[in-house]
This record gives sequence, structure tokens and C-alpha cells, in this order.
Amino acid sequence: MWQELLAQVQQGNSKALARSITLVENEHPGYEKLLQSLPPSHSKIIGITGPPGAGKSTLVDALIGVFVGKGRKVAVVCVDPSSPFNLGAVLGDRIRMSDWYTNENVFIRSLATRGSMGGLHPKIIEIADLLKAFRFDYIIVETVGVGQSEVEIAGLADVTAVVVVPEAGDEIQTMKAGLMEIADLFVVNKADRPDADMFVRNLRLMLAPSFSRKTEEVSVIKTVAARKEGITELAEKIEQLLVSSGTNEKTSWLLAEKAYYLISQKRMKDIAKSRLKAEIETALEQGNFNLYQYIAGK
Repeated sequence: MWQELLAQVQQGNSKALARSITLVENEHPGYEKLLQSLPPSHSKIIGITGPPGAGKSTLVDALIGVFVGKGRKVAVVCVDPSSPFNLGAVLGDRIRMSDWYTNENVFIRSLATRGSMGGLHPKIIEIADLLKAFRFDYIIVETVGVGQSEVEIAGLADVTAVVVVPEAGDEIQTMKAGLMEIADLFVVNKADRPDADMFVRNLRLMLAPSFSRKTEEVSVIKTVAARKEGITELAEKIEQLLVSSGTNEKTSWLLAEKAYYLISQKRMKDIAKSRLKAEIETALEQGNFNLYQYIAGK
């Protein structure tokens, strides 16, 4: 089953790709065999992140148009936040990309965070590897929003673009959010709004190598995504950064963290919480329970 499914994915069958993502997302028994059979790939991942309301989805929609116009095959993964109460998600970002639903060079998939704290889906690495097997030229990952915990995108993506708007407030808050460390370029969207030029000027001053930890200046590009203004320049800058992008140390850390989690999960596979609970209850009743001695004995 898995080898046949992988063969269909590699042949460009988008339905097989969608099914594969669903099976991996839901941890269908044996899905590891599919992942273990994936060939190496050189597809590039573009991360698009930023605060809610910055126009990320509209920007991605415009970028798709430029890339497809150049003959590129593009996959888009839109990650929406899950409700903390029922884990449901609207998955509405792709509505803004409806023009590309029937385009054979574009694949769009919406995912929920499912409680993940990093702004991404817990299986985003596996899903990205599946998309790479389809041999897309570019894989665009649009994240939930931006915050202290959202550094995963910097490890996943070859290039990370942070989208902000002129009324983002005090630029120092941008630094506090950790964006200085994860951004390869800044996009000031909705740049037709008042004080946009002043915001861009202040942002560029703040991003100068003498003030930031970067050794090279981080680009700031103005766009008005709703009118497709500045999108061509943005696409060219992203492609330029993709060509020059080398080994990302953050990627190594992200993969190490993922490997650690998967190894821990594998070793814990045969340990049932119900059995642990029963053993602990028995020890508590006997009055001689020590948590750390109990763990050491496992």
C-alpha cells in the first residue's frame, strides 16, 4: 500500500498526495513506512509569518501568481489556530486563494495547529517531506501568527519572510517578539497606509547590522498585496535569498528536537498510562511511594 502510494505521489498524483498527508496527519497505522521510503529532495521552503491581520494570505495568493507565471510548481500549507476548548479550526485562509484551486501547478492544504504551541502543525516536518517528494519547486508555509514560541518556522524554512503593517506599533516590540532572529526579510504590507514610509525607515535603521545580531542587512520590502503592488520585487528577493541560502543551524536544532521526540515516543510505545496509574495507586496505598525511585526502576 505505502510503496504504491509513494509511487503515485512521485508521479504527480495530487489526490494521492492529499491522501498521504491525511494518513500521516492522523497517524494511520504503518504511516512510518511511507516516511521512511521518502527520497531526498531539494525543494525549497518559504516561511511566511507575522501577526494576525497583516495580510499574509493575500500576500501568499499574490506570490503564487508570480511564481506560477514563471513556470514554477508551488505547494501552499496554511496553518490555522485550533480552539483551545474543542480543538476545532476554521481553516479559512485558503478562501483567499480560490483562483488557484483548479491550477495543476498549485497545491493548497489547510491544517490546524491541534494544540501545537509553535504556530505550526505538530506533523509539519513530515508533511513538508511529503510535499518535497511531489517535487514542487517551492513550498510556502503560512503560519498562524507570531509570538515568542514561533521559532519553528525559522528551522523549517530556507527563507523566512515576516509580514508586518505600518500600524504595528513601537518597533521595539517587534524585537521583543523574537522576529529579529527568525526573519530573513521583512515585508511591510498595506504600505499605502499613513506613516508607512516612516515605519519602513525606522525598521531599516533598527535592522542595520550595527544594531542587530545579523552580520548582513535584512531587506525590508513594501507591498500592497490587495493590489499586487511590490509582489514581483518580493518574489525576486525571495528567490535571490533561496539561491544564497546555505546550511541553516536552526534546521539542525529543529530536526534534533523532532528526532528526540520521535525516539522518546517510540521507546514509550509499550508503556500504558493506565498501567502506570494502577501501579502508582497501589504504591500510594502502601504508603511507600517515591516518584523518582519508581522512575529509576523502569
